[in-house]
Amino acid sequence: MSRPPIIAAMLTHLTQLVADVDGAWAAAIGGLDGLLVEGHASATTDLNLLVAEHAGLLRAATLAYEGTLGGGAARELYLRGERLSVYLHPITSDFFLLLALDARSNLGQARLYGRDAARRLEGYL
Repeated sequence: MSRPPIIAAMLTHLTQLVADVDGAWAAAIGGLDGLLVEGHASATTDLNLLVAEHAGLLRAATLAYEGTLGGGAARELYLRGERLSVYLHPITSDFFLLLALDARSNLGQARLYGRDAARRLEGYL
């Protein structure tokens, strides 16, 4: 069974994003409700889990910035751990882009290409 054209278009953008960013190994569209909309990974991983956990982190960051700190909406979030780094960029008020990166990743590329991909994906959501 083939994918609907909108889903196929989103997957094309996500696949290209992983190819364009040095050190990227997965890209996904997630809802702030924690559900995976679509994703692509060049490594074996649970995109559902990545989206679910990072949706909660992005919600918490947004609540802190908008509410407690008065800093406005969170425009991007980068988290770096010992074995996992993730760049998050809101697409709409309900959806975000997740880009998973390895230790040799290029954060500048992630930000530049991620922002561009988020703009293109917004039209599908």
